[in-house]
Amino acid sequence: MTEPTRLPVLFLTDPVVLPGMVVPVELDDSARAAIDAARSTTDGKLLVAPRLDDRYPAYGVIASIVQMGRLATGEQAAVIKGEGRAHIGSGVSGPGAALWVEAEPVDQAVITDDTRALAGEYKKLVLAMLQRRDAWQVIDSVNKLTDPSALADTAGYASYLTDVQKRELLETPDVAERLTALIAWTKDHLAEVEVNDKIAGDVRDGMEKTQKEFLLRQQLAAIRKELGEDEPDGADDYRTRVEMATLPDNVREAAMREVGRLERSSDQSPESGWIRTWLDTVLDLPWNERTEDSTDIAAARAVLDADHHGLDDVKDRIVEYLAVRARRADRGLQVVGGRGSGAVMVLAGPPGVGKTSLGESVARALGRKFVRVALGGVRDEAEIRGHRRTYVGALPGRIVRAIGEAGSMNPVVLLDEIDKVGSDYRGDPSAALLEVLDPAQNHTFRDHYLDLDLDLSDVVFLATANVIEQIPAALIDRMELITIDGYTEDDKVAIARDYLLPRQAERAALTAEEVTVTDAALHKIAADYTREPGVRQFERLLAKALRKATTKLAASSDAIVIDEPDLVGYLGRPRFTPESHERTEVPGVATGLAVTGLGGDVLFIEAGSNEGKTGLALTGQLGDVMKESAQIALSYVRAHAVEFGIEPAALDRSIHVHVPAGAVQKDGPSAGVTMVTALVSMATGRPVRSDVGMTGEVTLNGRVLPIGGVKQKLLAAQRAGLKTVFIPARNEPDLDDVPQEVKDALDIRPMTDVAEIVALALESQAVTERAA
Repeated sequence: MTEPTRLPVLFLTDPVVLPGMVVPVELDDSARAAIDAARSTTDGKLLVAPRLDDRYPAYGVIASIVQMGRLATGEQAAVIKGEGRAHIGSGVSGPGAALWVEAEPVDQAVITDDTRALAGEYKKLVLAMLQRRDAWQVIDSVNKLTDPSALADTAGYASYLTDVQKRELLETPDVAERLTALIAWTKDHLAEVEVNDKIAGDVRDGMEKTQKEFLLRQQLAAIRKELGEDEPDGADDYRTRVEMATLPDNVREAAMREVGRLERSSDQSPESGWIRTWLDTVLDLPWNERTEDSTDIAAARAVLDADHHGLDDVKDRIVEYLAVRARRADRGLQVVGGRGSGAVMVLAGPPGVGKTSLGESVARALGRKFVRVALGGVRDEAEIRGHRRTYVGALPGRIVRAIGEAGSMNPVVLLDEIDKVGSDYRGDPSAALLEVLDPAQNHTFRDHYLDLDLDLSDVVFLATANVIEQIPAALIDRMELITIDGYTEDDKVAIARDYLLPRQAERAALTAEEVTVTDAALHKIAADYTREPGVRQFERLLAKALRKATTKLAASSDAIVIDEPDLVGYLGRPRFTPESHERTEVPGVATGLAVTGLGGDVLFIEAGSNEGKTGLALTGQLGDVMKESAQIALSYVRAHAVEFGIEPAALDRSIHVHVPAGAVQKDGPSAGVTMVTALVSMATGRPVRSDVGMTGEVTLNGRVLPIGGVKQKLLAAQRAGLKTVFIPARNEPDLDDVPQEVKDALDIRPMTDVAEIVALALESQAVTERAA
């Protein structure tokens, strides 16, 4: 029995190396370590083993390093030659970074007559397969092999064997077993090759028959032409359709060129199918179809007001668009087409505020066709611009298909969820939208499939988005931004009374005499059962209440009135209750205001300290900007500790700032003043007033800088029951967009210095002492 030897191991995923094989190996870090170890300590010997995912290999091949060099790509490589099988033992220590193991060479078995017979049968199969490939040089090499084990191991070069089969050969020391397996595998492969050759021969015969038929059809077409008979391929039908269609001159010219190509092509040519499909698409588009816009501005405004509550910015913009078009028509000026004559608007706001449904109302007000294009999750540029006609299954883009569905060249096209457009290796759809949504360019929009200029300048494009920041800057620059920040409680009650309740009552087959929901109940639902900027959840709760009412009516025919005290029986207990007082009754907690993808919300920031190394710990899934705000806040408080009445030792501790709801990612600069207030409250032991909220970015010298989303934050403050809100002084112009009822309900104070906010937000010392 051969004594084990210590060798470095080189694991390979591909190829599987068998004894006798000479293969190049690209060197990564682990391979280079094994090669270096072999060259330096074992006379160039190493153990090559397959890399397995499910187990540790039992066998490998002792190999020698033939040559070192580089591949054509410039990567360092080595040429190794397998010499013999070895059983892999336990790991041992060795020099360098390589893995060392004990390798026990496998003794060569005695070759019997049965083994030689198996080797002869396998050689015949290999030679038969090589003769099919005309590989005469390889045939000579195989004929020279007399050792059955070496003959079996040449299967390592076989392309028809899988890596799993090659690893099985490596782990089979017995030569007879290896040859038996190889004979079975090779026979299966030869049978498969024979079937494939037969199929290929049949296909070749079929092609020759097709070519013969094509030649005969061409001769038949020439004979028909000489006899003056009609063409049977339908090309004349397309020529007639193009001549009778009302097409622009450039489109007609392109269509007639394609008809000419169709007449010259054969029915058997795939190009004829592409041409027919393209002609059908072009002829189906409404090139000269346009709807007449309504010129009654008052009626259009009435339609918008009847369908949606509020949203004055959008309604004003549509009415202005109509007024300009009506005036141009009265003056005899061009009304449709041309550079910059269309309208492109993006409606940005949280879910449930009516962005998508507004598109249909705009179309009704204008008297136009309406079509919706869903962009959420679109990642292929061809979805916008279309595929090239040469691709299999090519289609025009969604914009062209939308024009075709609308049946006119001036519809209202709603591009829904434009902020959810993605990008990958297939291109960037948002970049393709740049031409569509640019009023200075879209009068010559060119779809890849049509390859014709399409005039989109008279289309009213409406886009919807939840988060403006996710829309590329170049794209949003081409659209008018109209923000819909959410509804107040009174707005929600009015929407529920005028729109949601009648719609849900109709779906439940109820009349106003059978079920009545009081205004008090609607206010209760808006205040304590929902905390959303829109009305989507509000409508679900109304539907739930009406379903329960319908169930009660099935047992009793008495009319039902749903009042505020009855809501617990219909909807359960309120989900939301004011929590600001409870959260801020201890020092170190301040109420901030934030904007999320779902609208405005309140944010509680907690600060605490304990004995330990001086430093700042931050928790709550905070982004980089918010972490920097915490560092700035702590530096500011330390620098002004005397002005705030803080003992310096109170801040020479381990400070911990936490923003609850740790599963939600949070970022943004507007929590700066809130963090300063929480830190001062923690250090002084004075709680923050429970009715106070604040927002604003803070600098190292205490200045309060402006932030975004003021309207959404103030709506959230009102929903949360706050009374006083501190905002940056430079955000005071944003109050013009805030509903009057919100300004009446809140004491909004524009501030420039964070120290003033802290002084007004903290409870007085006397109140703190009484509470203690």
